[in-house]
Amino acid sequence: MIYLVLVILGFFLLVKGSDYLVDGASNIAKRLHIPKIVIGMTIVAIGTSLPELVVSTTAALSAHSDIAIGNIIGSNITNLLFILGSCSLIKTLKFHKETIYYENFFMLISGVLLFILGISSKVENMNFIGRGEGLFLLALCFLFLLYNLCISIKNSKNNNDETEKKSIILSVFKIIVGIVALKLGADIVIDNITYFAKMIGVSEKVISLTLVAFSTSLPEFMTSISATKKGDVDIAIGNIIGSNILNILLIIGLTAFICPITYSKTYNKDMIWLMLSSLLFIIYPFIGKKSSMTPFKGIIFLAIYILYVFELLV
Repeated sequence: MIYLVLVILGFFLLVKGSDYLVDGASNIAKRLHIPKIVIGMTIVAIGTSLPELVVSTTAALSAHSDIAIGNIIGSNITNLLFILGSCSLIKTLKFHKETIYYENFFMLISGVLLFILGISSKVENMNFIGRGEGLFLLALCFLFLLYNLCISIKNSKNNNDETEKKSIILSVFKIIVGIVALKLGADIVIDNITYFAKMIGVSEKVISLTLVAFSTSLPEFMTSISATKKGDVDIAIGNIIGSNILNILLIIGLTAFICPITYSKTYNKDMIWLMLSSLLFIIYPFIGKKSSMTPFKGIIFLAIYILYVFELLV
């Protein structure tokens, strides 16, 4: 029981740490007049993806590659099917032209690239993602962030007001507190969830694809739901698309660069679920109500997610 309590404590720190970081980062972005879609795909996405980053990196360094990879694949599936599906039930999600023709495809390509790298790189009959592949993913991450930076520069605005400066300083403090909480939470989760999984006889793969993935996606869930309720649909959509892209390019890239990670072929089926879901998301703006994800489309996503979890656990 003590291990379960510690895991819950770790998740609490992950969630609260992300809350602080996202609040601080979003406030800085808004003070500088950066577009909401850019805020969602960069600052908010990076903030809400930090649990995955810390958990996957810590897991890889602790020789638990199943958690490192499974956490990212499971989180991306949860983000896309469960979170966006839930958001669309609250309010119809409308897509910008750039999102339809660029970011959605970039998200799909990122997933396909991870799958190719995972099955193609072998050392002594073991599939793995090494430092070279990690560096390649980080280079693509840089290009993605540069793309968003170019958009934000067109709309950015300097502000010399003293009140604004104080607000930005407070936001930086929130970011620091958030990062510390994330690190502590990740350490607690990895140390105890591995032991807990072995105690109840469940594989690390199943735990990482379900419990860890869903829990580390809670920041994305809370942020996107809150943004949708407030009418900030751009932040909700940008958060999920940006998180899914950064989960692969930044987190897998950085994790592999620090410590090469083993890729188990058992994840191939999960990757197919992810790629097909991303493809459906690309098609959504062109069917039914144009440039939109309606509640009906969201129900389809939620049904697919339930089917995926059922197939995983059976």
